[in-house]
Amino acid sequence: MDIGVCKISFRIPENESLKGKRQVLKSVIARIRNKFEVAVAEVDDQDVWQIATIGICCISNDKRHANQVLSNIVNFIEGSHLDIEMLNYEIEILTV
Repeated sequence: MDIGVCKISFRIPENESLKGKRQVLKSVIARIRNKFEVAVAEVDDQDVWQIATIGICCISNDKRHANQVLSNIVNFIEGSHLDIEMLNYEIEILTV
């Protein structure tokens, strides 16, 4: 069993409040969950208005598949016309 984990940090440049940040995050997380059927949650920077970090996890029986799913999510976020700017991402594949 292979577990793919991705941590993505991004900036929300037009945001001016935590409430606005939550609205943007809720939309991004829902789109990722619906399109890719993975687990997604905000994992860091909860009290910062314009910075957000989410964690994404998928389970597969093939390392390449897990890596491909997470890479597709990164490409989806980069190519989407959401009001966010990706700062950094890390992908790690763990074998259990």
